[in-house]
Amino acid sequence: MTRQDVVSVLGPVDNATIAEIIASGASLEQLREAWAWAFGDEALMSRGRPLPGTRVAALIDLIDPDDEADLVGPAQGDPGAGH
Repeated sequence: MTRQDVVSVLGPVDNATIAEIIASGASLEQLREAWAWAFGDEALMSRGRPLPGTRVAALIDLIDPDDEADLVGPAQGDPGAGH
């Protein structure tokens, strides 16, 4: 997959994310599927689609900034840090 392929699916995105996506070894089709899972108006499961595979799931984590892991803000920090 090329930089242009990534931009054609995701639009403008930072260079680090593009590099991670290319390094993942995913195909353009897998990136398109990840985009559909992350940003589609209707859940693909309701259309009878199987859950995404591990590579597509990893892409979803890269392209979707609103996943639950990002909900922990810096003010909350790591409860074990510095103790």
